[in-house]
Amino acid sequence: MAQTLTLAIVSDIHYASQAEQARGMDYEVRGIPNPFLRIMVRAYRYFIWQRDPLNQNHLLDKFLLKAAAADYVIANGDYSCNSGFVGVSDDAACESARECLGSMRKKFGLKLRATFGDHELGKLSFFGAQGGMRLASWRRAQEELGLEPFWRLDIGRYVVLGITSSLIALPVFEPDTLPGELAEWHRLREEHFAAVRRAFLSLEPNQAVLLFCHDPTALPFLWRDAPIRSKVAQIEQTIIGHLHSKIIFWKSRLLAGMPKIGFLGHTTKRLSAALNEARHWNAFNVRLCPALGGIELTKGGGYLTADIDPNHAQPARFEYHRLSRRK
Repeated sequence: MAQTLTLAIVSDIHYASQAEQARGMDYEVRGIPNPFLRIMVRAYRYFIWQRDPLNQNHLLDKFLLKAAAADYVIANGDYSCNSGFVGVSDDAACESARECLGSMRKKFGLKLRATFGDHELGKLSFFGAQGGMRLASWRRAQEELGLEPFWRLDIGRYVVLGITSSLIALPVFEPDTLPGELAEWHRLREEHFAAVRRAFLSLEPNQAVLLFCHDPTALPFLWRDAPIRSKVAQIEQTIIGHLHSKIIFWKSRLLAGMPKIGFLGHTTKRLSAALNEARHWNAFNVRLCPALGGIELTKGGGYLTADIDPNHAQPARFEYHRLSRRK
């Protein structure tokens, strides 16, 4: 086995098929009845988050070129723009994810591993209360897109694991589900949790884990599981996505432990609940893989590489690679 192998890591690609692009830049604010909130969301998108989220497909092409020599490629979720807010049960979002994953599979073949993000399953929109998690998206992501809820890759003494964060953190996302589907979501969560638990319990003392988990909201739930917690010290790094930028990641760490806020709507309640538990992230040695397009506030987007020694003579060495947003 080679002395050093390279992993290329990408997250939050947010590819947009022609059908998603056709919905236009106001696809989110159209569902917000309050005109003041519409203005606020437009300003947030324009100055802070992403001004043109449906027009960044060229960034995937750049990543495909730059990561061509990697030994393995890990995609850490959110392949579409989820402009219908119900995940890949929406035809337009499914087409986006299919094109995105198809391009990566064509380029990297069996070297590619891909996790679920929240965009694959659906989630309520930020203010409009549109959409949510759908079982149809769960099934379609596996049957049509070939995504695995849990996967494992053994590289020498390294064990690389990919999990589905939305399932693990389901208690936080229950309001995003349909009442008639919640029982099935809980069954799927127990099944998934059992698979993750078995993987951790199977670890040998000399093995190190690289854990891929799209949304860090899931990590406190792993911590509360005693069998998994007994093995957390073997996690060398947990690579997350979802937060898009180092500045959002830094603010999340700063606000860790904040009280839950239950009077400013669904999104604020969900975010504050996640931040209340963020103090448990430390044990997982969390590292952010930013979105390819970053955010407007910092303009910083890109991907990571990790050079690993299969013999684990030294820890993995991570490097951030910035991508220009220009076409």
